[in-house]
Amino acid sequence: MMPLTLASAGEVNIIKKVGGKPETRKFLEALGFVAGGNVTVISENGGNVIVNVKGARVAVSREMAMKIIV
Repeated sequence: MMPLTLASAGEVNIIKKVGGKPETRKFLEALGFVAGGNVTVISENGGNVIVNVKGARVAVSREMAMKIIV
């Protein structure tokens, strides 16, 4: 298990856990980051991580990506 920031671009990963404060977890789950879901890192740009989750491209900050464990 590792944070999303360490995942390789183009590789499909399964989300194991979403950490952080309850409001942070709720926000990430609303974006589609739920345990058991697939997430693919598209690129990393200026500290932000661009991912494909549930068929949509989403940009999350590095701090948020550190809370998503794959």
